[in-house]
Amino acid sequence: MNKLYVVGLGPGGACGMTAAARAALEAAEVICGYTVYLDLVAPLVPGKELRSTPMTKELDRCALALALAAEGRTTALVCSGDAGVYGLASPLLELAPAYPAVEVEVVPGVTAALAGAAVLGAPLGHDFCTVSLSDLLTPWDRIETRLRAAVAGDFVLCLYNPASRRRRDTLRRACEVLLDAGRAPGTPCGWVRNIGRGGQSARLLTLEELRGAEVDMFTTVFVGASATRVEGGRLITPRGYKR
Repeated sequence: MNKLYVVGLGPGGACGMTAAARAALEAAEVICGYTVYLDLVAPLVPGKELRSTPMTKELDRCALALALAAEGRTTALVCSGDAGVYGLASPLLELAPAYPAVEVEVVPGVTAALAGAAVLGAPLGHDFCTVSLSDLLTPWDRIETRLRAAVAGDFVLCLYNPASRRRRDTLRRACEVLLDAGRAPGTPCGWVRNIGRGGQSARLLTLEELRGAEVDMFTTVFVGASATRVEGGRLITPRGYKR
């Protein structure tokens, strides 16, 4: 079987990469990915062939990786975070049946929810859910339904893709949905920008304050549950052992 690795690089690229991800890159003859991610791994894989496609060409990227592997070349397709969490593992596996000679291995990475939570403290200490605020692939009414369901279930929320140049007010709208659904204005929250990269920054704030926060696509946002609190400058959601 011809081998294709789908590799999550972690949110910070090379500095957050797992040992399994490094091993997959070393085993590959050719590495495919978006230019930004290839730039992150290039110093680690000198001499490897690098193949890129532009932003928004994710399906083309997956098809390219499958075609290269079908030719008998061991290939790695890279993306940020974990390949199976808002990454390329899902679309690639949807296309894979058309390439029966290719054996696909999904290599786990560290998604932004986990890496960002570690920066803030332990906000994901109990049940949580992740919601992407990008409406490019998911209609806003469905995103709103998921936000309201998270409040009803008293989940900690980790919000991906909170804003972009086209969607400047998405986080504000999401906060207003959460407040309307019953999450308290004083709920402890936090955000982390450029997780694991140069210029990493973070802030703790309330849900009311989060409405006006300046964030971008490199920011991951955390909204606490009813039990979440701030202790010693750290965001914590107790697991409940003291009870």
